[in-house]
Amino acid sequence: MMKNIKGIEDLDVHNEKVLLRVDFNVPLDPATGDVIDPGRMIKSLPTIELLLKKGASIIIISHLGRPKNTKDLNLSLFKVTEKLKELLPKVNIQFCPFDQMSKMSSISEGLKPGEIIVLDNIRFFPEETSEKEQERKKFAQKLSTMGDIFVNDAFGACHREHASVYELASFLPSCAGLLLQKEVNILNRALTSPERPFTAIIGGSKVSSKIEVIDQLIKRVDHIIIGGAMAYTFLKSRGLRVGNSKVENDILSQASQIIDKAQFNECGFYLPEDHVISMDFSENGKIKPCGLEIPEGWMGMDIGQKTIKKYEKIIGDSKTILWNGPMGVFEMDAFSEGTMSIAKSVSKVKGTTIVGGGDSMLALKKSGLENKITHISTGGGATLEFLEGKQLPGLKALIVEE
Repeated sequence: MMKNIKGIEDLDVHNEKVLLRVDFNVPLDPATGDVIDPGRMIKSLPTIELLLKKGASIIIISHLGRPKNTKDLNLSLFKVTEKLKELLPKVNIQFCPFDQMSKMSSISEGLKPGEIIVLDNIRFFPEETSEKEQERKKFAQKLSTMGDIFVNDAFGACHREHASVYELASFLPSCAGLLLQKEVNILNRALTSPERPFTAIIGGSKVSSKIEVIDQLIKRVDHIIIGGAMAYTFLKSRGLRVGNSKVENDILSQASQIIDKAQFNECGFYLPEDHVISMDFSENGKIKPCGLEIPEGWMGMDIGQKTIKKYEKIIGDSKTILWNGPMGVFEMDAFSEGTMSIAKSVSKVKGTTIVGGGDSMLALKKSGLENKITHISTGGGATLEFLEGKQLPGLKALIVEE
């Protein structure tokens, strides 16, 4: 655990009302509104169960998506609450809809130890995400009137300077939940004392969204494996033909500098050596394997067999793995082999394996190998910013001065 941050074990929550910030930002079925994947909810159950066991009552706070207004009922937490009732069938769980949240100080009145109230989507309140600090502070103060203690278990939201993540901690005795502690401990250990070789696998569509974390990882890892559409920006930066593949032309110079920096730091930096290409962004058109360079009219959609074998060897020789981002358009079966092969290779590593990012998590779920991974991080942007070395607002708010 990061120094100077209290955990649940450091606070007496018996007969106390706990404001628990979680990340229940889970995918919902567009047709029914039902929760499709309760993974993030399940990961916070240990914190919820421990608080209840210690005699607390809980007021759960979470966001869901990015609602444009309070009438965006598709993003209400009602169906999420129904799923929580299934996960905790023996617990008395109530739901507080948005139209009943105006008098916050009275919401938790009568709440008994062992009971839970789930508040509606906290982002229905514009003050939650306001750019004005005073508006967020005033809103956080209102939130604080519902409880006695604040527990943050929403690592996935800790990179946001939002009222229920950052400001709320200044109004109540505060600590980190079990999930937040676990996330920070595992990521911190990977950065400070990993078993080596340490390999980072970075994929996805944009170099720009991950260039800072790649820059930091160069100094910390032994190998960096690149896949996904971002690979074509790196390849083009070295003067190679990439056809109609997706490229961020405005950062070609930065991409080239990253490769040079990796070489200077003696960090292995690996780009695809062959590809699966298509004439359309579809699996129904012309598809074929291709060597290093991609001809005009074609676009890269996945890594090829030569690259898969090379990446599998590097991963297999590693003791610590950090994976964020797919190797190709894995959602289409014709272009899923690269990502699925990486998932299988990572699952066989005899060491610490950490997977973060929504697409990587979906790929693991598709492969059925979730239980073979040491840690699946609930944080997307939060994980990346932590790895970049940034101080996350949600963690900063929990630091206790010595």
